[in-house]
Amino acid sequence: MKKLMMICGLLLGVIGFAQAQQGEGRPSGGPGGRMGMNPEARVKQLDEKLKLSDDQKTKLTAIFTEQGEAQKKLREEGQGGDRQAMMEKMQKMRTDVETKINAVLNDEQKKTYKAMLDEQKAEMEKRMKERQGGNN
Repeated sequence: MKKLMMICGLLLGVIGFAQAQQGEGRPSGGPGGRMGMNPEARVKQLDEKLKLSDDQKTKLTAIFTEQGEAQKKLREEGQGGDRQAMMEKMQKMRTDVETKINAVLNDEQKKTYKAMLDEQKAEMEKRMKERQGGNN
């Protein structure tokens, strides 16, 4: 269970890092999260892959804005505290956000979005294996 939580936490960090590397990240501590993108940039990235309607863009911007604020609050509350508990809360928050995002997307967009998430997860796992191999 501990290993799974570490993987989930790293997944969130890697996704944020990968998005920031694409040139649309915000400085550390910005509204989009420590290493994440701002809500508008995240929606723009999804729009390129999913061809979102204006209504979907508005709804997703609100979801990502809410998520960024909640993550910032959680990080502030968790400083110096129980990292495991904070990771569990972050994972629950991520699951809730994924549910909200899927509620906004149509069936075809959901398939594409799931494929995007699977690709990001595979990339994160690959990087973790490379790191582990380099430390032995």
